[in-house]
Amino acid sequence: MRLSAKSEYGLLALIDLAAAVDRAPMSTRDIATRRDIPLAFLEQLLATLRREGLVTAVRGAHGGFVLARDAHDISALDVVEALEGPLSPTVCDGQEPCGRGGACAAEPVWMQVSTTLREVLGRFDLASLAQRQLLFDATTGVTTPEE
Repeated sequence: MRLSAKSEYGLLALIDLAAAVDRAPMSTRDIATRRDIPLAFLEQLLATLRREGLVTAVRGAHGGFVLARDAHDISALDVVEALEGPLSPTVCDGQEPCGRGGACAAEPVWMQVSTTLREVLGRFDLASLAQRQLLFDATTGVTTPEE
């Protein structure tokens, strides 16, 4: 199973927002440059994340995007599901009827995959990921957001 670039880039962008000094708005151009994300693609992702209530757009000369909630309250699962939709590795995950009426030996496998994926992504919040990113950036010479 592989998540799309939407999840990867969206999570990187929100980690940058969570790491921003004084939680100041960040421009899409700054985020795109820092994380090597195509600008047009990032703009689409942030529009989706805004509609899903994870970021807020700030207008004006020093505008950009900020997190809509505290970074501790946004998990990697929230970001991935906002961009990809509900996570299900297959149609057979116990959430949706597949037509076999529960008479499928593979059902517990897919239910466990779905549950585990959701649990793991739910363990990581943007605040802790931002702290990790700031440490990595400091050791590699990447400037912190809005520096």
